[in-house]
Amino acid sequence: MADARVGVVGLGNMGGGVARNYARKGVPLAVWDVSESACAPFRSQPGVRVMAPGEMASRCEMIIFVVPATPEIAASLEGPDGVLAHARPGLVVYDFTTSDPRDSRALAAKAAARGVHYLDAGMSGGATGADAGTLTLMIGGDAQAFERTRELLGHVAERLFHLGASGAGHTMKLIHNMVCHTIFLSTCEGGRMAEAAGIRLEDMIAVFNVSNARSYASEMRFPKHILSGKWDARSRVYNLRKDLSMAVDLAGSIPAEVPLGTFTRDFLDAAMDQGMSEIDYSRLYERFDPIMAEVRQRKA
Repeated sequence: MADARVGVVGLGNMGGGVARNYARKGVPLAVWDVSESACAPFRSQPGVRVMAPGEMASRCEMIIFVVPATPEIAASLEGPDGVLAHARPGLVVYDFTTSDPRDSRALAAKAAARGVHYLDAGMSGGATGADAGTLTLMIGGDAQAFERTRELLGHVAERLFHLGASGAGHTMKLIHNMVCHTIFLSTCEGGRMAEAAGIRLEDMIAVFNVSNARSYASEMRFPKHILSGKWDARSRVYNLRKDLSMAVDLAGSIPAEVPLGTFTRDFLDAAMDQGMSEIDYSRLYERFDPIMAEVRQRKA
């Protein structure tokens, strides 16, 4: 019998929120992060144990990886101290990253050969949703394993979508992020145009939010992170560029035409080249004009 129902690997902006929700709800929990400073707040919490992923595999019903990408998960799965070497019967592994679905399918096949269910589960809701336990999960993989763990996922997510076979969840997440970030940049473009015409940005956003141009960008990102002057959307420009690069690459392999997504990728490339890699992406709004100037120069 497992002595910790859930393990969470990766305790950053997203994983920390996921783990705290399980702890608050009294779910017996194991946690791990390569950073001791990330693990430290959990060491004194009742019902929570800090343990490496290999040990989690023998003690948990389900392990959730909330790490940068698939390579970090592969490193934890493999080797004599890894998850696959120590997995208890029926272990379910969830990959909450934003990753290339082709890589996700390869890991799922490797896990299946060792009797482990590996499901990809793209997240929507950001760090705020992770903190509140209101994430949306886009899931691909074994349907029976999903149903068996649905109740546990419900502690951190309000909406669960099982979309098909392995890779379907990460495919949907890349499509989702491509559209989401493209809409954000379109809203930035509209805002710059409004300001150039003498219309206040806050007035444009107010109009959008009661009309057909409303979006998550206008309803949440602009009021909370740009108009507020906080510039704290809690994600780097690097992360957006990584997502768009994977989405455009995947589209080319399907194949599917994504000219708007490709332009968004090119815009983010220019932002990276202007030194914005580690900058909060909300600041793309204030840097929109010089980034666009570089994009135009490259295409000239």
